[in-house]
Amino acid sequence: MTIDEPGIDGLDDAMAVMVEAFDPQFGEAWNRAQCLGVLSMPGSILLLGRAENQARGFALVRVVIDEAELMLLAVAPGARGRGLGRALLNESMKRAAARGAVNYFLEVRSDNPAVKLYREEGLSCIGNRQNYYAGSDGKRRDAMTFRKSLA
Repeated sequence: MTIDEPGIDGLDDAMAVMVEAFDPQFGEAWNRAQCLGVLSMPGSILLLGRAENQARGFALVRVVIDEAELMLLAVAPGARGRGLGRALLNESMKRAAARGAVNYFLEVRSDNPAVKLYREEGLSCIGNRQNYYAGSDGKRRDAMTFRKSLA
C-alpha cells in the first residue's frame, strides 16, 4: 500500500473510488466539479491510497491558515478493513500540520462506521447537529463535528 499526493492529476482516480465507496442513499458523494473547485483552492491536499498500483482510497483536505478540514475520506469496499482509511487519515493530519495547521476538523454522519476510526485516532466530538442528514430511506441522521489538536 502506498499513499501519494497527486493534486488535480489524481482527480480521476479519486472519482472512481468515490463511485464505489459512497452509498447513494446518503447523498454524500461529491461530483467532479465540487472536487475540482476545492482542489483549485490554495491549501488543498488530495491523497490517494494505492494497492497493487490501483487507487483504492483517497482523502481530500483543505488547510486555511492554522485549521485543516477533512472534506472527504473514502475507501473502496473491497479494500476496507486493511488500514487504508487509518493511513489516509493519519497522513492527511501529518501533511496538514506540515502546512501550518494546528487544528484538524471533520464532520461525519453519526451512523457512519468511520466514527469509530476517528475516535481511535484521537479526534473528539465537539458538536452535534441533530437531524442534519436526510437519507433516501426517509431517516434523518445527526452530523457529528470532530476536532484534533495537531500542535
